[in-house]
Formats: sequence, C-alpha cells, structure tokens
Amino acid sequence: MKKYFALAMVGMLALATETMAATQAVNTATVAATLQISATVQKAVSLTLSTGTTGGISHCAVNAGAGPPDYTMDFGTVDALGINAGNCNKFGPTVPGTDNAIYWSDYTVTPIFTSHTVFAGTTVSAQVTTDFAAPHNIFVVRSSTATSSTTPVGLASFAALSTGSADTISAAGTTSGTALTRFIGVAVTPANGVTVLQGAQSATVTFTLTVQ
Repeated sequence: MKKYFALAMVGMLALATETMAATQAVNTATVAATLQISATVQKAVSLTLSTGTTGGISHCAVNAGAGPPDYTMDFGTVDALGINAGNCNKFGPTVPGTDNAIYWSDYTVTPIFTSHTVFAGTTVSAQVTTDFAAPHNIFVVRSSTATSSTTPVGLASFAALSTGSADTISAAGTTSGTALTRFIGVAVTPANGVTVLQGAQSATVTFTLTVQ
C-alpha cells in the first residue's frame, strides 16, 4: 500500500511541475514564459510641401507655418508690367498694358501613405480655397504642362488655379514617398479702377492627397 501511495505522490508532483512550467519550475535549468503582443494598426497619410530644387531657376521659399496656414510662400513685390523682379522668377507681359505678368516658382509636394489595401488610384489635387479679395487684379496660377523634368516656358505655360473643383496635379498612380516638383505663381493683370488691389495681399491654396 505504501508503495502505491508513493507512486501516486510522485505522479501528483510531476503534474504540479508541468502546471507551473509556464513561469516557474523546479529541478530544471530552463523555464519558458510566453507574452502576447497586441497593437491596433491604422492606415496613415501625410502630405508635405517644401522649397523646390529645380536647377537653373530661382526658388521662392516654402516655409512651414504653425497652421493654419501650414505653409507660406511669398512672391515679393509684383506689378502688371513686370518691372519688379519679385522674389523668384517672372514672365513679363508680351504686350504691356494688355497681357498679364506672371511671377512664379517651383515647389515640391511629397505624398506618403501607409497600410492601405487600395492605392493604385491615388491622386494629389489643389485648388484656391480662399481667393484674393474680390474684385481683384491678381490671381493664383499653376503650370499645367511643366513637370519635374521640364520648366515653364512663357506665359502660356500658366493657367488659373481653380477656385471651384480641384485641379489634379498628380494623376492616378501617385507613388508614396516620391517628391513631386510642380510650379505655382501669381498673375497680375493690367486692370485699373477704384476696386483694384494694392499693397500686401494673400490667398490660400489647399492641396489634397486622396488614397484610393
């Protein structure tokens, strides 16, 4: 009887050792503990603007703001005859007093998106969301033809940036993490009258990254 009792005790002790083996054990030099790691993964997007780097032209600085606005760019002192140099580049009017003068610069916009399952149709767009005070003799323009491999050529390279539906500045297929070079500026018209703008003026352009 004592023999069977001893065997039973040994079996119970062995079972107890197995039960405690997750974090502690006796009569062994090894113990293994498991830890379950949890995290909630979210998709994320980022869109940043910075000063352009195109060779052979001057660059208006893109400065980060405290938000809003998130960024600022100053074209300096401008006029419809193109007399003032401005802070970066200009196209004087072809016919002074009839055509607009264009003051312009390059800039870069960098879209970044992560953990998206659908992204092949991703785009970047821009539109004027707060225009210059109306009526006005200055408006925001963009180059609709120039890209990172080209620069604007003449007044015809620029068109008014939309104040309604957004203009696409990077079509479907936009790549995450790739800096896109684009060109933006202001056109000063030769308008006259008691309602034309003078002095310091500003407008706001909103850039939108849409991952789809």
